[in-house]
Order: sequence, then structure tokens, then C-alpha cells
Amino acid sequence: MVTGAGGAIGLHMLAHIFHNTDWYVVAVDSFRPEHKGYHDRITEVCREHPEWKQRLLVVAHNLCSPFTERQIQKFGKIDYIINLASRSDVQASVDDPVPFVRDNTELMLTMLEYARVAKPEVFLHFSTDEVYGPDAKNGTGHPEWDTVLPSNPYSASKAAQEALAIAWWRTYRVPLIITNTMNNFGETQSPSKFPAMIQQKVENDEAITVHASNGEIGTRYYLHSRNAADAVLFILKNVTPHVHQFGEMDRPIRLNIVGDRQVSNLELVHTIAKLMGKEAKVELVDYHSNNPGHDLHYGLDGSKLKSLGWEPPLTFEESLKNTIEWTQEHPEWR
Repeated sequence: MVTGAGGAIGLHMLAHIFHNTDWYVVAVDSFRPEHKGYHDRITEVCREHPEWKQRLLVVAHNLCSPFTERQIQKFGKIDYIINLASRSDVQASVDDPVPFVRDNTELMLTMLEYARVAKPEVFLHFSTDEVYGPDAKNGTGHPEWDTVLPSNPYSASKAAQEALAIAWWRTYRVPLIITNTMNNFGETQSPSKFPAMIQQKVENDEAITVHASNGEIGTRYYLHSRNAADAVLFILKNVTPHVHQFGEMDRPIRLNIVGDRQVSNLELVHTIAKLMGKEAKVELVDYHSNNPGHDLHYGLDGSKLKSLGWEPPLTFEESLKNTIEWTQEHPEWR
């Protein structure tokens, strides 16, 4: 089961599973506008491979409500749950925090309670680097189980999801693995996300606002969603969840999924423009000092997953080039 399957990451998760396994997939999404999941993303996955439809069950369901018994019977035996579903727009969470946080916590409760019934081999919860707050050391990155210190309602809601999942792991022995990753990008991404926004503005010869604070440019790790999907599949195939036993272990498995390098937001703008064969118009704005809920630097330490044998299949530059070219060839997704 993949939740949030109509999202920009869900699209790549489905495609990667179908390309690399013979698994059947239950794809769940609310397809509500505020949740940013689109049914035509799933259609796009199967466009060149119509045979995949025979391995796919698409379920339109708002995860703020529990599954019915009839739905659960229709799903059949679920071996793996990949829980991608979440509202993820920081500014939307700042503008209207209460329904945003309610959505993210309620969907988590739905999925954890379903896991108690479904009894999967793995419940993989896909979380974010933002639960740790800013990477104050800039370049080193937060290791797994660093102090959780969210800065805004979005990251707080993701931290709450993790806390609930850990409680269900301990109390009900849900076979939990938490992954934390950073800013994803890829084909069909919404233009509200920074990489897609940059490409759109460069194409239209518009100025791009780059956030800074006292002249310091913000930085992020960026990871193509297909690389993130490759990491998730690697984990499902190679990592066995801890089962909580009283007095033996105090936490489930947590793994950071990290891109190959950290880039400044200004570097990202110029890299995308260069790959498009254009010049970028940039406007630096002191944003973070007046918006304390937005963090200047994010970073994760990816050494733990790397030590298990995972490497991103494509580099940041290769992934970015492929995404730009695909978007230019598919203007309907701009």
C-alpha cells in the first residue's frame, strides 16, 4: 500500500515499484485540492505501461477517516505500507495551521490503526528533515535521532506523526521504520515547490525571489523523488524492523535518505537556468529574519544508510537535467 500515491513523490514511488518488482499495489489518495494529489499523475505512470494497471488498485479515500471493513477486505493481504500521505506546504501551515495539523495527525492515526489490523511486514513512515529544525552547523547534517525541534506547524505535525508511530511501535508492535529526507523534486512537481517554480519563471523570463537573511543564502539538500523511491525499496528489501521487547530496545529503526550534496538556493537557480540555456533574473529578499517559522539551512547525515549499501542511482545534476527536459516536453505539467 502506498498512501499519497497521487502526489509528486507518490508518482515516482509507484513507477519505481512497478519497474523493479512484481508487486501488486494499493494506491490511496484523497485527490482533494488541498492535499495536492492528482489522479492524472497515476494515469501518467501507466501511460507507457498499460499492463501495470493489472497490478494497481486505486482507492480515493480521505485518510482523516478510517477505512471501512469492506475496504479492508478489498485490499487483501498487505505486506508493506509506505506512508507518504501528508500535507507538506510550510507556508500553507503557517497561514492556516489548525486544519493542517489536524489533517496530518488524523491521517497518521488512521494508518496506524489500519496497520494494527493489516499486520504488514513493514510500516515505513516517510518523514522530513524539517522535524529537526535548521541545520545550524550548515554542511554537517542532523544524524538519526538528533533532537527534534520543529520550527513551524508543518514540521511540528510531522514530528507528531513520528511520535504517534513510535508509540504504536512500542504499545502495539507495529513494525515501524521511519525515514527522514529533504526537499524532493521531480517530474510533475507542483510549481509551488521551489525547483519547479524556478523552471517556470526562467521559462517566462520572470524574476526569481531567493530568500536570504543578512546576506546569507539559504541552503538545502535536494533529492529526486525517483532516488527517494529507490532508497525506500532498498530499505524494504534489506532492513528488518525492530520488534519492541520490554527492556531490550528503546526505539525503532530510523534512516536518513540524503542527496549527494548540499546546494544554496542561489546555486539552484543558476544551475536550472544553465541547464535550460538561459540567464536567470534573481532578487535577493531578506525573508527568514521576518518569518521565524522558515529555516535558512536544512541538512541530514546520510552515512548510516550509505553504510548499509545504498547510493543514489543518479546524481543531483543528472536528475535535475532529466526533470527539466521532461517538463519542457510536457508543458501541461508546468
